[in-house]
Amino acid sequence: MPSSVFDTEPSDLRRLIRFIGRALTAGGDNAAKGPLRRAIPLLAIPMVLEMAMESLFALSDVYFVAQLGAPAVAAVGMTESIIAIVYAVAFGLAMPTGAMVARRIGEGDPEGASRTAVQAVWLALLVGGLLACSVFLAPQLLALMGAQADVMAAGRGFMEISLLGSPFITLLFVHGAVFRGAGDPRRAMRAMWLANGLNILLDPCLIFGWGPFPDLGVSGAAVATLVGRGCGVLYQLVHLWRGPLIALAQQTRVQLSVMGRIALLSIGAAVQHLVEIGSWIALVRVVADLGSAHLAAYTITVRLAMFFLMPAWGFSNATATLVGQSLGARDPSRAERAVWLSGFYASPFLFAVTLLFTLFPTTLAAGFSNDPEVVQAAQGGLYALAFGYVFYGWQMVTQQALNGAGDTQSPAVINIGCFWVLQIPLAYSLAIPAELGIAGVFAAASLSYTVAAVWGVLLVRRGRWKQVEV
Repeated sequence: MPSSVFDTEPSDLRRLIRFIGRALTAGGDNAAKGPLRRAIPLLAIPMVLEMAMESLFALSDVYFVAQLGAPAVAAVGMTESIIAIVYAVAFGLAMPTGAMVARRIGEGDPEGASRTAVQAVWLALLVGGLLACSVFLAPQLLALMGAQADVMAAGRGFMEISLLGSPFITLLFVHGAVFRGAGDPRRAMRAMWLANGLNILLDPCLIFGWGPFPDLGVSGAAVATLVGRGCGVLYQLVHLWRGPLIALAQQTRVQLSVMGRIALLSIGAAVQHLVEIGSWIALVRVVADLGSAHLAAYTITVRLAMFFLMPAWGFSNATATLVGQSLGARDPSRAERAVWLSGFYASPFLFAVTLLFTLFPTTLAAGFSNDPEVVQAAQGGLYALAFGYVFYGWQMVTQQALNGAGDTQSPAVINIGCFWVLQIPLAYSLAIPAELGIAGVFAAASLSYTVAAVWGVLLVRRGRWKQVEV
């Protein structure tokens, strides 16, 4: 593994602490500058902690909702499978936004970066508002997912409130992409800490009716999320309005040419994420036939997987920023080196999680449910998931490298082949006819992500992404 800032002796502990402090607190400078072995962790550390807070909220959300029973957890799992479509669209908008901002910054054109950011914000607001209109379809969407009567009763309010928050989701994604593309991931991290910190504090208050708060049951979790995300968006706007790298105040008018370019590039990014999310929605539909306990176990397993993927998420997004800025500066060799270094940095973290899921699946699952059937099913899911975990990191890093270069079509093709052609049929075959339950579902996922990782590595080595213009 290449030497990095992480390769320290005990005597270097203070220097490491100072480095982490700089990654978390320095503001205004471009963290993507300088040697890659420093630039990658400078970008990745706040991104990892941003994802950590998001994942911590997801885990705490399930923990509190689980006190209401398996139907409530199943309702959250089904709703979030639908909301994942909103995430996919938000990702589609955010990915080209970050790539274009990074490219302009690399070219030394901060005004062009601000112009891109403003048009992306207008587009995110428009698309988020349209997605919020799907609130009127909440009962039909739950029925489509195979919700039984108890799940339908528990989940309708949760889904309606969650859908109403769609504009906050698209804005959070796009604003975060602007910060990261400009080489300032700390603002994105702090916004997520604010949003999800409020979520965590409000969750038990609104779910159980603590103190002066109303007892809203599972719907209280959605209200807490809505309030938290709204505050996070407000924080982002304040710091983007007249920021040191991006200043929205200078470019407020609508420019359809720039907005159209973002929308065009977002199609490939949205498709790749919709394909991936669509495959997980299909898996939820498969698991729903196994009953509420298995669906609750599936939800717990996915939440744990998301939490422990945070190092890979941070390194992959650091890769996207470095690729975009390096190509903007006409330095493609630096862009490619960033891909390989990020992948190597992420791998040890994910190997450690592989050992954790393999050795202690029951302990992890029992921390979220005392239902023996739920714990047993989640145990099998975590064990099966572990075998592809290191490959998940390489899939994320290579995909984000291509996206950061503006090549959003290649990852979309990979996702169609791996997640629709391979994962869905295999998951059904292993879960239902082979009677492996959710262990079969996650075994199929492990294989699919492994194939996607190998495919992504081959495309990065081929190098055509270095010629993409955005």
